[in-house]
Amino acid sequence: MTHLVQLNDTPLALDDPALLSAAGYGHFTSMQVRDGKVRGLDLHLERLDRSSRELFGHGVAADRVLTYLRTTLASSPSGDLSIRVNAFTRDRSFIDGTPVEPDLLLTLTDPIEPTSEPPRLLAVEHERTAPHLKHTGTFSQTHEIRRARLAGYDNALFYNRAGHVSEASIWNICFAVDDRIVWPAAEVLPGITMLSLRAALDVARETVDIPLSALGDYRAAYLTNSIDPALPVASITSPAGSTEYKPDPASADLIANAYLRIPWQEI
Repeated sequence: MTHLVQLNDTPLALDDPALLSAAGYGHFTSMQVRDGKVRGLDLHLERLDRSSRELFGHGVAADRVLTYLRTTLASSPSGDLSIRVNAFTRDRSFIDGTPVEPDLLLTLTDPIEPTSEPPRLLAVEHERTAPHLKHTGTFSQTHEIRRARLAGYDNALFYNRAGHVSEASIWNICFAVDDRIVWPAAEVLPGITMLSLRAALDVARETVDIPLSALGDYRAAYLTNSIDPALPVASITSPAGSTEYKPDPASADLIANAYLRIPWQEI
């Protein structure tokens, strides 16, 4: 039987229609590649394996991922690009508990430059399902980004039902106080850049509950992900009020120096 998929008025080739139904359940990791190297590559590989074991009962070997990545890089005219690796399955037996080795879908795009302007964040109550997983269920996050922008802000910051800050829509968040960098204790996705920075910062870090009412106690706030290692936040508006942050060279240097200590790892 021939399967036909059409995007607007353009037919697309699709050998396996099960790909469409499989896209909604899975997980992924995204990395910025420069000269064929990635910061935190070992953590990306560990994430893919660990999350696959949880979602499909079957891990993903690092050698398999690296082989695919190297094949992908060989087909690219440049060693600078962004790569997203999606893990999913077309075998529905995983629902009954049968271990299934996931498929991997690699997507290549041009390298993404860091965000240029400090964002103004709108804090909203939102808790992601299975927040420890970088899963493909991103409807609610995208919906909150849209609502924040419609309200005149740049993006959304999440807090939990206890009123404690957790994470931003596509970033982790940290705060500067005295000579330390503070991370929220609420449940979050442990981002690769966050994990790498926390290790590099060593003693100049801690993890605590951060209620909305305490946002003004911090000198600065920073968003972190593979694109923005330390994006300063301009302001946070929440039910507890609005907090504006001024540039803070001391904490910015602290994070920047820690980021530089994170080694590049060759694919």
